[in-house]
Amino acid sequence: MAGHEKPTIRITSVSPPAVIPGGRLTIRGSGMGAGDCVQPEVLFGGRRGRLVSGSPERLVVTVPNEADAESLRVRLPDAEGALAPVVLGKALGTEFHPVANPAVDAAGNVFTTQSGPRGKATPVSVFRVSHAGGAASAFLSGIVNATGLLFLRDGTLLVSSRHTGAVYEVTRAGHKEVFAEGMGVATGLAADSAGNVYVGDRTGTVFKISPQRKIYVFATLEPSVAAYHLAAGPDGSLYVTGPTTSSYDAIHRIDQDGNVIAWRRGFGRPQGLALDARNRLHVCASYRGQRGIFRVAASGIEQVVSGNGIVGLAFAPGGSLVAATGSSLYRIPALA
Repeated sequence: MAGHEKPTIRITSVSPPAVIPGGRLTIRGSGMGAGDCVQPEVLFGGRRGRLVSGSPERLVVTVPNEADAESLRVRLPDAEGALAPVVLGKALGTEFHPVANPAVDAAGNVFTTQSGPRGKATPVSVFRVSHAGGAASAFLSGIVNATGLLFLRDGTLLVSSRHTGAVYEVTRAGHKEVFAEGMGVATGLAADSAGNVYVGDRTGTVFKISPQRKIYVFATLEPSVAAYHLAAGPDGSLYVTGPTTSSYDAIHRIDQDGNVIAWRRGFGRPQGLALDARNRLHVCASYRGQRGIFRVAASGIEQVVSGNGIVGLAFAPGGSLVAATGSSLYRIPALA
């Protein structure tokens, strides 16, 4: 008597392209269901993901927090399992408190904040995560509520304080002095190709600081409940997010004359912004029920990383991406 041949599971796609632990993936294919009583398993190495919804052609799964794998496996008791590659962010540390973008220097070292509760000093203001070994070490102390980080072209690190309203310049050795002050609840930072620095005061103002350290009111916006996040485009435009109580917030674009338009709408709590080496804008937000990092282009909005609570991102030399949640950093290999 001929043996019974097991049905075969096939995976045709996994989206979005990358995920951090706790994020959701959508798996499409065939043969991934076996009736009402038997659910498929989705395994990340030895860890089982939580199935959110499923059908023979489509599964939605939450990646477990302990996952550490380069592939996922879908299996059923009476079917041949199937493997598919997955790009999973690698944790760089969980002892941080970022509230905006991390920053990456020319050598690939990652810097992030220990921002702390409002008005409360923390033992460390800024941590440095080594590119070589991934070890975190204290880099800077003495800034209360360190918030925004930005590397200038000469390697100087700027750090904003939402408590003092000042921006500090920090040398490679970790020595600091005031760069500019008197800017309200200073949060996000950006710099354009002409050497102007922009500072977001979340109460409603974007300041412009000239290379001669003169401070101007560049634009005004609706106040944010959290922070202004800034990114300077190659054409001199400034992109700004500032989450409000609305679930339908916009990315704003400010031209060189300070004129503000709502450039793209429909985001829930949009936060960190960054442009990659190809000048494609990315934003941390919720969009159409999905959470993570989205690439925003004239052709549309595409989710590139799935994850909960992502507040900031930065691109490293070579194209890898660093994503920051409220307590952790993750490095994600370069995406297409």
